[in-house]
Amino acid sequence: MNQAVSTKESPNQPLAMPIRNYGEFYRFYLTEHSNVMSRRLHALGSIAGLYGIYKTIKTGRKRYLLKGIVTGYACAWVGHFFFEKNKPASFKQPLYSFVSDWRMLSDVCRGRVSLRHQKYDKVN
Repeated sequence: MNQAVSTKESPNQPLAMPIRNYGEFYRFYLTEHSNVMSRRLHALGSIAGLYGIYKTIKTGRKRYLLKGIVTGYACAWVGHFFFEKNKPASFKQPLYSFVSDWRMLSDVCRGRVSLRHQKYDKVN
């Protein structure tokens, strides 16, 4: 439930909401997603969302998009409420949070954010 995060520019100064730029937000976002199970659920939810988009395009049935969105958010919220014990970042900064969900999935796929343990992260 950390509302602040330290930055490299000023390590002793906590970063308060609202955050003014995306670089600051992504560092904050990662602190809000430090639990490995939460990260796994977020990755699963994002993949479910992508699958819903794919199925909607392939079949033309919008219900798959709805199912993908619902599944994606359900996975993320379970991660926050049961594992992180915090509120989703989307309640604080919805646009940055949406972008960060996809960036974190990209970082997971590239090996920059670990689904095994936070100590293996390679994100600055």
